[in-house]
Amino acid sequence: MIALLIQDTTQALQDTANAVSPALSQPAAELHFIDLLFKGGWVMLPLAFLAFLALVIFVERYLTIKKATKDESNLMGQIRSYIQSGNLEGASAMLRNNNSPLSRMLQKGLKRIGRPIKDIEGAIENVGKLEVSKLEKNISILGIVAGIAPMLGFVGTIVGVITIFHQVSIKGAIEIGTISGGLYTKMITSATGLIIGIIAYVLYHILNIMVEKIILKMETDAIDFIDLLEEPGK
Repeated sequence: MIALLIQDTTQALQDTANAVSPALSQPAAELHFIDLLFKGGWVMLPLAFLAFLALVIFVERYLTIKKATKDESNLMGQIRSYIQSGNLEGASAMLRNNNSPLSRMLQKGLKRIGRPIKDIEGAIENVGKLEVSKLEKNISILGIVAGIAPMLGFVGTIVGVITIFHQVSIKGAIEIGTISGGLYTKMITSATGLIIGIIAYVLYHILNIMVEKIILKMETDAIDFIDLLEEPGK
């Protein structure tokens, strides 16, 4: 009896091994990145738009801010020489030719020379705020993309999971192949959304750091300009 039971068990194990062996011998299907993106579904379209939008804004703002950060180390020295020699027209012409946020700010202060210092400071501050707002234009959109992209990717995954279980309810049977195969493709949207969100978040802070450096430079030179006007004999 025991020998018969052992024989039946051995035969069952052998049959199971024979059934599994062909499946194990088949090579695993290769995953290609582009194919996975296309399997993500309709959510990939708005995600692609967000990625394109973030890239365009970053390149445009980066070039604009980089242009505004050109070397102006000798600007205040030249302005000081012009003012101390009484050549205000020469200082104004140099600032017009420079055509940078800092030069436009100092030019406004130069036009107010002769008025009380408070008026000059106010004029410089107002122009500085306007120039900074120009530099920060559309940067906040990168922050919005960084927040929306992961959530949109997660929505795509949830919709995919709902679709999978709807199909299961219709069939009335749970097939692990259907669930796992459909689920891994729907997770693509979450992964894509997270990647886009992380990249947009990094680009957003890179631009903010660049703008903060310009603001610091403008504030420092504005203080030097006011100090120059308050020097004895000016």
